[in-house]
Amino acid sequence: MTLGIVGNLLILGFFKYGILITNFITTTFHISNVLTDSIITLLSDLPVPIGLSFYTFLSIGLLVDLTREQSFVLRGSYSKKISFRHHLLSTSLFITFFPSLISGPISRASDFYAQIQPKFLKNIPWYDVLRSLIIGYYLKMVIADNLKDYTYWISFPYYQSLGTMTNIVLLVGYSIQIFADFAGYSLIAIGLAAALGYRLPQNFNFPYVSLSLSEFWRRWHISLSTWLRDYLYFPLGGNRKGKIRTYINLIVVMTLGGLWHGATWNYAVWGIFHGCGLAVERLLGVNQTSKEIQARSNSFWQQFLLDLIRWVLIFSFVSIGWIFFKLVNFDAAIDFFITLTRNIHQKLSLDLIVPTTLFALPVIISHSFYFLTYKYFSNHKLLKNISLKSGMDLVLGILLALTLLDAGSTDTFIYFQF
Repeated sequence: MTLGIVGNLLILGFFKYGILITNFITTTFHISNVLTDSIITLLSDLPVPIGLSFYTFLSIGLLVDLTREQSFVLRGSYSKKISFRHHLLSTSLFITFFPSLISGPISRASDFYAQIQPKFLKNIPWYDVLRSLIIGYYLKMVIADNLKDYTYWISFPYYQSLGTMTNIVLLVGYSIQIFADFAGYSLIAIGLAAALGYRLPQNFNFPYVSLSLSEFWRRWHISLSTWLRDYLYFPLGGNRKGKIRTYINLIVVMTLGGLWHGATWNYAVWGIFHGCGLAVERLLGVNQTSKEIQARSNSFWQQFLLDLIRWVLIFSFVSIGWIFFKLVNFDAAIDFFITLTRNIHQKLSLDLIVPTTLFALPVIISHSFYFLTYKYFSNHKLLKNISLKSGMDLVLGILLALTLLDAGSTDTFIYFQF
């Protein structure tokens, strides 16, 4: 297991972090010669293999699960005695399964291997396939691809000419864009996999209704956050070795999770930002889930007001962190926050605010509906009498029409760069 993990990490480090490590060494030790310059040039020109980060995680997870003696090979068709060739092909399929190869979701061997068996068209859940694809393409093509034309203006140096409120609205728009872009990709991957007879794990579950950072990470990029928890946080000791060690583990895991996104320091700062947030949250004892908070004896409106305040704080914290994704240059990210204080009296740019709000509204409405119905009125008699199936059919028809009629200009998925 150790050799396998080290081998995978060396390959990942060479292709993805070679420039970062080389620059760090040459800068720290003041090394500059023809050899180091040639190495940096070589690493800069070297193409990164497609899906490198994701299949590295799959491989490490597989090795750890085998060492932990998890008997996933005894499930389903794997209960039969199989040949080495069959096992090699199955493992190759698991590692390179194309719907999720580029940006996830990250599968677990224990779930995937059991699904490797003959497939029949009659067993394909076509309604689920179409639902995932329609919602996924709508999020990507209508929401994310349209928002990108407006959130572009918080790139350097354009944000410097915009007022504070305009920049804040555009930052909220970018929060919606990055969700729609990545959740859209995940749903497309899940839909394509289902059309081939495979179930991929859910990757997003209305993350912007979270009332704590802990809950946010149980709802955002679920397959990655659970991977980091199971294969990094728990092996480091989790919360079993005292409070100080728990806080350190949270910061270390989130920092490495940030660096996983890219070999630049802004991603490390983003990870440290979230790691410190999780540590402070745990220190203050406010890392409860929405259901745990609702169990308190406050009146409905008291609890709703408290939840609203918590939601604003968590959404603001997460949105502030996204600026390190939008502005890769760390100095530009800091300058953005300075600009917010400097341009506070500048007039609103309605030509940016109105369309950004318009395209962000569907995600805001869907999250609000989920928050109110499933967290507050889930047992209401009116909801129980509503035919959600017929309502969903109507919504899917509208989303499909909007995807065909109102798609933005084509752009790559944001997470392809990671």
